[in-house]
Amino acid sequence: MIKTVEIDSIKKVMELIEDQKFNDEIHRMRSTYFYRGLPDAGYKLTTSLRMNCKHLYGELEPAVLRAFTKYASIEDPELNNSVWRQMIIGQHHGLPTRLMDWTRSPLTALHFASNENNFDKMDKRDSVVWRIDISDVNRNLPDRYLEVLKKNHAFVFSVDSLSELVDNLPSYDTDMGGNAFVCIEPPSVDQRIINQYSFFSIIPNGMKDIEAFLADRTANTVKYIIKKEIRWDVRDLLDQLNINERILYPGLDGLSKSLARHYFVKRSLVLEAGYDPDDFGGHNRPD
Repeated sequence: MIKTVEIDSIKKVMELIEDQKFNDEIHRMRSTYFYRGLPDAGYKLTTSLRMNCKHLYGELEPAVLRAFTKYASIEDPELNNSVWRQMIIGQHHGLPTRLMDWTRSPLTALHFASNENNFDKMDKRDSVVWRIDISDVNRNLPDRYLEVLKKNHAFVFSVDSLSELVDNLPSYDTDMGGNAFVCIEPPSVDQRIINQYSFFSIIPNGMKDIEAFLADRTANTVKYIIKKEIRWDVRDLLDQLNINERILYPGLDGLSKSLARHYFVKRSLVLEAGYDPDDFGGHNRPD
């Protein structure tokens, strides 16, 4: 089931953040919720591989990974030993893969939902934060996968623990069919993965519609629609809480992106000053 919740006030944003799952077994606030933020509520849940390779994603995936590993293994020789590491490192650097990004942090997801390449679009479209309960998702896994999670006292796999079960994509696709997917914690190869509290779901080829899977086979999935009228308010709140590119993308690139937004002048202020916003090339900015 997918529950849809509209967020039209900062109060409701705080309710999203505060709605966490208490772990009765250990008497601790250890939530099993994962989040994914997108800048447009109309975007479907999908992978970069499917967006890039369209209907040929299954046919082209081995070539994509083979070419990446051939050229990238000079920097990371371990890529030759694990298809899971190939996908994780590739995804981290922009390679189209079957992985889908999630975070344990609702604040990080709100960052991605309240950001734009073109800041003039911030108040032009609703954005979205998806929330899944990984314990809910895991119930669909084959028994032998659940046994490994139980043995490791975990609710997500590592590269090593998943490799114990399966080390190739055809076998993984057979195990999952269209009725389950594994979530994996990436190795902490750099500070960005750590700061973003990143996890990945490995979408099997048999799962043609991720949202249909969540609707049919989970009970606790929530789709939060962030209304366009409050996106700037959410964005400014996150900046005040120090959730921004400077933190999530450590280095000069993240710093520069954060400063660009900090000093961005809204079209409404330009109009109040008696100028035409198009005189400054705003209409030429990319989406």
